[in-house]
Amino acid sequence: MAGAIATSADGFLERLQAGRLPEALTATTLAEAGLSTHALAALFETQLKSRRLDLEARRLGAEKRGFYSIGSSGHEGNAAIARAFRSDDMAFLHYRSGAFYIERASKVPGETPIWNMALSFVASSEDPISGGRHKVIGSKSLFIPPQTSTIASHLPKAMGAAFSVSLARTQKKHDAVLPHDAVVLCSFGDASANHSTAQGAINTAALTAFRGLPLPLVFVCEDNGIGISVKTPEGWVAANYSARPGLTYIYGDGRDIADAMRAARAAEHCARAQRKPVFLHLRTVRLMGHAGSDLETSYRARAEIEAEAGQDPLLHTARRIIEAGVMSKEGIETVYDTIGAQVRRAMEAACMRPKLTTTQDVTSALTPPPARRIARAAKLLSGAPDDSRAHREPQHMSRLISLALGEQMARDRNVTVFGEDVGRKGGVYGATTRLQQKFGPARVFDTVLDEQSILGTAIGLAHNGFLPVPEIQFLAYVHNAEDQLRGEAASLPFFSNGQYTNPMVVRIAGLAYQKGFGGHFHNDNSVAVLRDIPGLILACPSSGAEAVKMMREAFRLARKDGRVVVFLEPIALYGTRDLFDDGDGKMTAVFDEIDAEATFGAVNIIDDGDDLAIITYGNGTYLSQRAARALKAKGVAARIIDLRWLAPLPMDAAINAIGARRNVLVVDECRKTGGPAEEIIAAFVDRGLDYNIARITGADSFIPLGPAANTVLIGEDDIVTAALALMGAQTRQAAQ
Repeated sequence: MAGAIATSADGFLERLQAGRLPEALTATTLAEAGLSTHALAALFETQLKSRRLDLEARRLGAEKRGFYSIGSSGHEGNAAIARAFRSDDMAFLHYRSGAFYIERASKVPGETPIWNMALSFVASSEDPISGGRHKVIGSKSLFIPPQTSTIASHLPKAMGAAFSVSLARTQKKHDAVLPHDAVVLCSFGDASANHSTAQGAINTAALTAFRGLPLPLVFVCEDNGIGISVKTPEGWVAANYSARPGLTYIYGDGRDIADAMRAARAAEHCARAQRKPVFLHLRTVRLMGHAGSDLETSYRARAEIEAEAGQDPLLHTARRIIEAGVMSKEGIETVYDTIGAQVRRAMEAACMRPKLTTTQDVTSALTPPPARRIARAAKLLSGAPDDSRAHREPQHMSRLISLALGEQMARDRNVTVFGEDVGRKGGVYGATTRLQQKFGPARVFDTVLDEQSILGTAIGLAHNGFLPVPEIQFLAYVHNAEDQLRGEAASLPFFSNGQYTNPMVVRIAGLAYQKGFGGHFHNDNSVAVLRDIPGLILACPSSGAEAVKMMREAFRLARKDGRVVVFLEPIALYGTRDLFDDGDGKMTAVFDEIDAEATFGAVNIIDDGDDLAIITYGNGTYLSQRAARALKAKGVAARIIDLRWLAPLPMDAAINAIGARRNVLVVDECRKTGGPAEEIIAAFVDRGLDYNIARITGADSFIPLGPAANTVLIGEDDIVTAALALMGAQTRQAAQ
């Protein structure tokens, strides 16, 4: 096989048998790396297990019995990182971390990493981390939350988790998930280092350290020089990250296990002892292409592939093993074959294990079982500040939201509020007024202007037992960070079979009707981006009193059920005091008189007219109430059904509220395409309901500035006109 590309199953063995071992890449000695010969042999065994798992998974994939995706071959040097760090240092790993997982598992009695990974490769429902939903590397007991990201979208939450360690330490949080001296790791590839998510997370970490705040975090960039088929320019990663203020840069050659160990130990000391963020730049190679279906020869020269195979980290470790007198070449061959047989037996047995077979099996982790409802606590935490005057006087929505947040913070020290301008300023619209003054800057703090980092911080805090309440200043701003909710927070229960959750209440100021301010960036009426995320709950209050009731329920859903709840607050209603006439105060409420909660899945019924049911939410509820008064003057009595919950829609409750009414008008303030009205009407059709139905929606348009907004948004008069037309259509049908 002279001259053949060494990417076959026996590529390593062929080179070993031929004595084609590479020359040393570094001058690092075992002593300098802190490695005994026993530890060297153990790391080599880990590397061999990872490689044999890749090869067996590839074989099963070719035989259509497995689902091989992306392997770890060439990255086995990350086993050194697992050895250098503790098993309770939370690790957010990318997909080439098989050796890390195996090595960490070797530290914990009772772990069976080969069997676990075999089950994952064949998508068995017995896979202990994902339950057969994906090939992921993860373990609850090993502090490895599963990742499915192919880019760097897990970096913001790693940054948030590291921040949470310091925050828990400062607050003397005794029930933290992570030890107060823990370090957080996250690994990613050189190509992913260019992604905006990575840039945002690394920038936020560096800025945090630059401000003198502790952040025990290690970014591990495993640099194999290529992203799928696109090469990373030589020297780019080092040039970009070696001189960043606030960031300690450490380089190690991951092809040489001793040098990888030296660099990992240096990174561990800096992060743990000095509480500083580290950028650990680990040189690796990529063997056997990007993924199982990747034909590497279509974009790389054969000579280049052969040269990379010659720098196989297993060959470098084998050379060190032989030089240290730990094993002979023949001894290594025996271990390689023994491990190969062990892995093959595990993979063959895993193929026989059960798979997911029903929709309920697949989706069960997205819907945690309902929590036992508990009474609202009446006792504040000792020392909690008093805000009695504000509690006893009528308040508009934004002030009531602030009081509701204060109520939750006074009852639960884990509740932490953060975002842009939420601290001393109290929010752009006053919805966090006085919270920092009352609860301190450790629990109410301003963040960098980066929505990905804000949401990532929330995910990381939730991993450590906090109940985060991040604020996204405007709905339009969430779009560039939506994957933090879709691909990270909401997906975590799914890919961990419910073992991990991301409890949080994400506050977003949104929707339209700020006609005199901001244009489309401050008047965004598109909620489809949130409604299509499985497992996410989307709440939208229509008044201050409703906001208080629904926020209490949102916190219950997060705290007891581990849910990701997005609390969408209609900006235009924040300061609205009157409903019908100037000075009527019907949009205000007294906080101390709001005793109830808005049960998840229940609707809010307003008025009891028999002629017409209006289904709506948010600003639409406000407008519909005004329209209903005008309709009543025309002899049409309406019942308004305020949905409250936009995902999942409470259709059972809404249909029950319609009752015997035949005329149903859906008032949807969002865009015609992708708005809740589509699902509402589809649900009527699916259930065979023959209502006399009409809908009015906003236009499929961005929101212009000033009075022009009226041309693309529904108004009170539009509701009246549509309702009368609907009633007229019914009259004509009856006459026919």
